[in-house]
Amino acid sequence: MAELSLREISLSFSGDVLFDAIDLQIEKGERLGLLGRNGAGKSTLLRLLQGRIEPDSGEVVLRQGLRIAALHQEVPDDLCGTVESQVRAAVRVKAGAADWEADSDVLEAISRLGLEPQMEVADLSAGSKRRVLLARAFVSEADLLILDEPTNHLDIEATQALEDQILRRRGALIFVTHDREFLRRVATRILDLDRGHLRSYDCNYGTYLERRAAELAAEEGQAREFDKKLAKEEAWKKRGIRARRTRNQGRVRALERMRRERSERRERSGQVRTKLQEVERSGQLVLRAEKLSHGFGDTELIRNFSTTIMRGDRVGILGPNGCGKTTLLKLILGELEPTSGSVKLGTQLEVARFDQLHSVLDENKTVQENVCEHSDTVEIGGQTRHILGYLQDFLFTPEQARGSIRNLSGGERRRIQLARFLARPANLFVLDEPTNDLDLETLELLEALLAEFTGTLILVSHDRAFIDNVVTSTLVFEGAGRIGEYVGGYADWQRQRAALEQKASMPAKQSKSPAAGPKPSGKSATKAESAPAPKRLSYMEKRELEQLPAQIEQLEQQRDQLLEAMASASFFQQSGEAIAAAKAELGELEGQLEKAYARWEELED
Repeated sequence: MAELSLREISLSFSGDVLFDAIDLQIEKGERLGLLGRNGAGKSTLLRLLQGRIEPDSGEVVLRQGLRIAALHQEVPDDLCGTVESQVRAAVRVKAGAADWEADSDVLEAISRLGLEPQMEVADLSAGSKRRVLLARAFVSEADLLILDEPTNHLDIEATQALEDQILRRRGALIFVTHDREFLRRVATRILDLDRGHLRSYDCNYGTYLERRAAELAAEEGQAREFDKKLAKEEAWKKRGIRARRTRNQGRVRALERMRRERSERRERSGQVRTKLQEVERSGQLVLRAEKLSHGFGDTELIRNFSTTIMRGDRVGILGPNGCGKTTLLKLILGELEPTSGSVKLGTQLEVARFDQLHSVLDENKTVQENVCEHSDTVEIGGQTRHILGYLQDFLFTPEQARGSIRNLSGGERRRIQLARFLARPANLFVLDEPTNDLDLETLELLEALLAEFTGTLILVSHDRAFIDNVVTSTLVFEGAGRIGEYVGGYADWQRQRAALEQKASMPAKQSKSPAAGPKPSGKSATKAESAPAPKRLSYMEKRELEQLPAQIEQLEQQRDQLLEAMASASFFQQSGEAIAAAKAELGELEGQLEKAYARWEELED
């Protein structure tokens, strides 16, 4: 028997159909990733699974004795006591279990999520409070765990610890997240909530993307054919009296049915669309930091940090919660005085800031007023647009645009912030945790916009895929106030860090090796212990190094052209052989690119 089943569930709010006779079965041990746009009803579905709301019709069936634990998006304001006491309160007492077993479970859950047992919960950050709630959910040993945006406000280390904890669980799980790496690693099945319907994909996230793209392309094709036929029939009817003859009444009735079908079709809402506002280019130097240090009390967050950011650089900032990432942003932008050191800002800088909190939004103003104050127009790409039309690009109806922001979801508020941010001309973008609460489509749009941005970008994020897709270098908080600088994104930093750690451990391993033999003495010892001179490149290797950037650029262009073709609606209408050939070609190009990058790094080193 399934752990939980939904049968013909329907639910509407204010006339909008959220669920249209949906069905779902959750089996033991499954891990279901629930996807859908902001406002599609994901959080509502999770509340329905918990029994917090009732459907308009249909049936929710739970296995007898099923235990459910949940993590909601909102962190309660009334959490108090120590971390240990909060987690211990959620422990399920097992028959015959000793107290030390419960103690062990509690302390293990606390440790795995990087918490201190005796810390006061009220003093913790939002991210740390979410870890406490996660620890509570895990020690409850629920048969079904429901997580709504579990990675929000978690740093990368905590997110990876959460992934490991989930993969060790044997119970069922259903979760909502915007973190694509989390989805790829955790989900065994994908649920897609779209226009009131719930579709199930028994595959991983990557395969789901391919299948869903093919389905949407086919759906668009069918809609176009239907609309063509409807237009043809409408034109036939308008031609006159012949349409009203008895022998044509069947066709007239068919036309009426088509009209009803067309009126009942639920259109897929448009995609967020806009363009970036760029002003005159900044000077070549954007900023230079020299030996920056800063701290609070006895805690030194940043010690002796220097960096230079040039026009066009795309810099990611990584580090655990509370390490000082936002403080670093304030220091390098001149908003905070360092304890020591200096910051020099370049010329002609126009800065646009995207805050990790919703502090820029005024609860007493409408959506429209939050974006452009009291104006009815906004200038985008050199053209004046009415604010209602601009907000429709971000999926807000005129009614929503004129209404209060108080009843909007976290994701909808994030879209308002994005609309406000992108409406301001700038040549330096500073984004502090921009991905929280964004649905995946809006997140991917933001990635694409930032890829087109020719100015300078400074980004703080815990989203590994977002970092990899956007930045060209990373600043990483490495403890004790030290900040390391690395080429590439998160995955590149991980590779470089592993290589550095391996290199650092080599002398120790060699000295302990029993096969190392006795140490040479005299002149031979001097030669043996001296570091080898760096290898010089041969003439052919130099030529190869010079030619590699052009080869890589050509391969990237071929790959991008192929990806663009595969993203078109007509791609999946080809024969299976043509689709398979295109995918094989893409794999070959990516393999060649990987080899070219590896060779480039090898020769550069």
